[in-house]
Amino acid sequence: MKVWKYGDNINTDMLFPGKYTYTCSKPEEIKPHLLEDLDAEFSNNVQPGDILIVGKNFGCGSSREQPTVGLKFVGIEAIIGESFSRIFYRSAINQGLILIECPDAVKEYTKDMPVKIDYQKSIIFIGDKTFNFPKLPPEILAIRDAGGLLEYTRKKLQERGK
Repeated sequence: MKVWKYGDNINTDMLFPGKYTYTCSKPEEIKPHLLEDLDAEFSNNVQPGDILIVGKNFGCGSSREQPTVGLKFVGIEAIIGESFSRIFYRSAINQGLILIECPDAVKEYTKDMPVKIDYQKSIIFIGDKTFNFPKLPPEILAIRDAGGLLEYTRKKLQERGK
């Protein structure tokens, strides 16, 4: 597991360049362009289970889905941030991508420190320190576990016999 750290105001064009909006819609098409203008190493080296630690206003910009689709596709476990754009936050929920607001954890993290998240206890472990974050609603975790809102909804409808 690797931790990738980025600063404030990382917008959707930095996460996925707008010039590909109408030519890349499938996750496998999105992956090579993730963060290409911000971090040329990201798309080739990201692994399932990796974590992003980000500053303020992460995901600001347009309402394109490609950034969240791509980050979920490559297996990002969670994004720990100081704050998130509301549009990005909603798109992340739709994809089943976990966002955790915990400014103190972001400020504590430095390169190569181990990071672990206990979702049940709402604790982030960074090195030998712990940071509490607001408990994630069970529905958010269920959407993540289902693979996104669409699959979660399908599952709920099947459970109800519809």
